[in-house]
Amino acid sequence: MPPLPIIGITLDSEEPGGYSKMPWYALRKNYCESVVRAGGLPVMLPHEPELAEAYLATIDGLIVTGGAFDVDPALFGDATRHASVVLKARRTEFELAIVRGALARDMPILGICGGQQLMNVALGGTLIQHIPDEIATPLAHEQPNPRTEPGHDVEVVPETRLAEIAGRPLIPVNSAHHQAVKAVAPGCIIDAVAPDGVIEGIEAVGKRFCIGVQWHPEYDISPADAALFRAFVEACT
Repeated sequence: MPPLPIIGITLDSEEPGGYSKMPWYALRKNYCESVVRAGGLPVMLPHEPELAEAYLATIDGLIVTGGAFDVDPALFGDATRHASVVLKARRTEFELAIVRGALARDMPILGICGGQQLMNVALGGTLIQHIPDEIATPLAHEQPNPRTEPGHDVEVVPETRLAEIAGRPLIPVNSAHHQAVKAVAPGCIIDAVAPDGVIEGIEAVGKRFCIGVQWHPEYDISPADAALFRAFVEACT
């Protein structure tokens, strides 16, 4: 049996309280389960920016996960910070370091929700800080129903890598975000859009695999979600 591709997955971090009286890392099981089902070996990545190159020498692909926090607007050139923005500076510092290192190596990257936003900023793009303030008639991108159910559909842009993977023009997705891609990074294209115009997917042209999606495919809501993980893990082999 050939060795499984090692998939590095970024962790979330929390301050003391809840699980522990000390600071702690966290990750939902379904991220790891999705990687295993797709044929990969998941490995967790603690937030150590100075070790980013050592991690990259060990893994075959990188998943940048979501979380209840935001990229510092100063990192994409905004002079002000919306009141809703929550920062996790150490996590962002680490994720920027490892994403930039992965890009330099042309290592496959899958950015999920906040991971897509981080990926866009790492490549030179910008973000909408708070969707209700910048989109005239937005959908409920922080859906009220459970994340295990779809919140809305996204339209897949034809002739993109995502369209090839998904195999269908519309995908039902869940939605758990208040920010989104604003200006798409140089070298990237839009591959999925919500009915209200919010950018739901981007991909870097000419890379082995560099796709970000605004939804959470680890919940496996549609066949396109599992197909996305399979395509990513296959690119890592």
